[in-house]
Amino acid sequence: MDLAQNKEESHMNAYVIANIDVTNPDGYEDYKGRAAASIAMHGGRYIARGGKTEVLDGDVEPKRIALIEFPDMATARRWYSSAEYQAALPLRLQNSIGSAVLVEGMPD
Repeated sequence: MDLAQNKEESHMNAYVIANIDVTNPDGYEDYKGRAAASIAMHGGRYIARGGKTEVLDGDVEPKRIALIEFPDMATARRWYSSAEYQAALPLRLQNSIGSAVLVEGMPD
């Protein structure tokens, strides 16, 4: 098997990493349920969600970290741009400050 064929057959999951500072916990509650439902609907799953964090080095100040796994980059993009998530997103933006990054995983 040549390298090109092996690359085509390998699988690479994709991950959304969000660092969210919730500014209005009551308003954020509705977002959490809607986001979780949209993630599951699009084949994703939480790997980590709001657990304890510890900075090992650097200047980052993690707040509420979410790590979401999707089967691949295209699926993660479809989730993010889906009607379900786009309906939930304003709730996140109105009730928190943060960022979300999409990163491709390593080949299986």
